[in-house]
Amino acid sequence: MSRFLVERDGETHVRLLEGMELTKGQTVLAVVGLVVLFLVPDITRFTGLSFTAIHRGILFGLAAVGLNLLLRHTELVSFGHAAFFGVGAYGAAVLASHFDVSSGLLLLLGGVLAATTISVLIGYFVAGYLDIYFALLTLAFNQVLYAFVLQSGYFNYSDGLSVRPDGLNPPTLFGLEWTSTGYDLILYYFTVVVLVVSLLVMWKLINSPFGRALDAIGQNRTRARFVGIPVEKYVWVAFVISGIYGGLAGGLFALLQLHVSPDPTLYAFVSGEILFMAILGGFGTLVGPVIGGVVLVYMLIQAPFYVEYYNALTGLTLLAVVLFLPEGILGSIPKIGTGLARRRRDPGLLRKDVTTLGSSLRRSVTRAVTTVRIIVFGVN
Repeated sequence: MSRFLVERDGETHVRLLEGMELTKGQTVLAVVGLVVLFLVPDITRFTGLSFTAIHRGILFGLAAVGLNLLLRHTELVSFGHAAFFGVGAYGAAVLASHFDVSSGLLLLLGGVLAATTISVLIGYFVAGYLDIYFALLTLAFNQVLYAFVLQSGYFNYSDGLSVRPDGLNPPTLFGLEWTSTGYDLILYYFTVVVLVVSLLVMWKLINSPFGRALDAIGQNRTRARFVGIPVEKYVWVAFVISGIYGGLAGGLFALLQLHVSPDPTLYAFVSGEILFMAILGGFGTLVGPVIGGVVLVYMLIQAPFYVEYYNALTGLTLLAVVLFLPEGILGSIPKIGTGLARRRRDPGLLRKDVTTLGSSLRRSVTRAVTTVRIIVFGVN
């Protein structure tokens, strides 16, 4: 075997980095995913797909990857991750509007530093809390930041700030000024590179002793303390790392939109959307939150062109995921594939599943009708 191919558990694995090994199937999926990412500008040019929607979806998906560190490994649900996304975006906007910084990379760095600072402060106060208390505290801090920005003249109230240093042209990227089309393309490819590097870093992190300690904390905090893990300190560090990912995504969002306002970045519903992305794509996987980000953002942007009550579409999607794909889109694919293979071998399983599904649907409809009768008529 070469140094890039190793035998493990009777199967050949491809070694990408030290300690990072993928099966042949996973390697093929990773290569296909990378190719698709880099071909998105060409794919959208020759189809009806929206390039901007996909780009924005990747950015929000990156923020969801950060949130997923808490959700998957420490089993903590944050309702306030829009705070870091918004602070990252406003950090870049403030440097462009008030300090005339023209370098896109410096604007991005400023946004990440601002989000890191805020995550350190918030994490210090919330790291020791669990369950609903943790969720509500993160939501409260998010709303405080939202209200502060909304009522501050420095951040231009609800109108927000421009990310055009000279008031007309976008920031420079890599020291060069670009046309509008060139700027969008270069920023997209830079975003893809940042995404890939961020996923690799997160993979190394969750497979390190630190990541295993987070898993222990998520399973049982008391037991983790008994084995010597400083629980609050580890949760605090994980919270800060999660915030850095959110700030990185927010800074890139500011460079893409070239204008930052409170509602699309800091509002509490944005936190809910980021959480929904992780669940939709599959919070038990590394790449799932990115898939969820692209799918949800695309729906939110494109759905108003096709349906009148487009906000209900996200709710129906969440219900469908919870009922039929509880492990998310990406997390459910292996089980769907295994199930289809079993059904091909034994056709009787398909008839059994259809019968079971029909019974479940009848019970659900009966309960729904009964509930409506009680609410409307007051009788059972």
